[in-house]
Amino acid sequence: MKPMTSPRTRKRSPVKLFPAERPYRDRGIRLLAGVDEVGVGPLAGPVVAAAVIMAPGSRIEGIDDSKSLSAKRREVLVERIKAEAVTWSLGVGRPREIDRINILQATLRAMGRAVRRLDPAPELVLVDARTIPDLAVPQEAHVKGDATFYQIACASILAKTWRDTLMKRLDARFPGYGLGANMGYPTAAHRAAIRALGPSPVHRRSFRWFPGSDVENQRRSGA
Repeated sequence: MKPMTSPRTRKRSPVKLFPAERPYRDRGIRLLAGVDEVGVGPLAGPVVAAAVIMAPGSRIEGIDDSKSLSAKRREVLVERIKAEAVTWSLGVGRPREIDRINILQATLRAMGRAVRRLDPAPELVLVDARTIPDLAVPQEAHVKGDATFYQIACASILAKTWRDTLMKRLDARFPGYGLGANMGYPTAAHRAAIRALGPSPVHRRSFRWFPGSDVENQRRSGA
């Protein structure tokens, strides 16, 4: 019989250390923002960016890259993030914008919107892997920044939880595609639903829904 674990000995989620941020704090930067996005690859729904400035002393237990956390854990952490943030905001690139200017440009615009909505404005912006055009404040791009910087990890959780909630609402509005489960990503069941039902208003017409079949993609998208 497996022994029971008492509350005193039960393992707790560790507070992950993010030493890469220390040099910025040592330079006296207090308003340090992190920016991340979610939703670049899906066939449906928006791309969502989040920007956040966490207080210099904030270290929430369990914070990590949102992809490494369960949905249940993200829902708990996002409330802590909102409570401890100096300021946070979102930027959204909707399907029509994605189709009009392409996913990369829509992502960068969403990131820029999120940063510009921060109040107070940041002294420095740390961005996950991208450089945001026409930003009035200094910025740095860091590959795998969501696993390296506390601020970016918090932004990744904000973006992911907000988009997941939206996709569940869109699932209720446009049933049959499984958007609340697949979050718009290209699963086999999602592609089968597009074949059976045609695209919904929130599907991205500029994306290849059916790899290797240009004729079918064009016919389904109305091109």
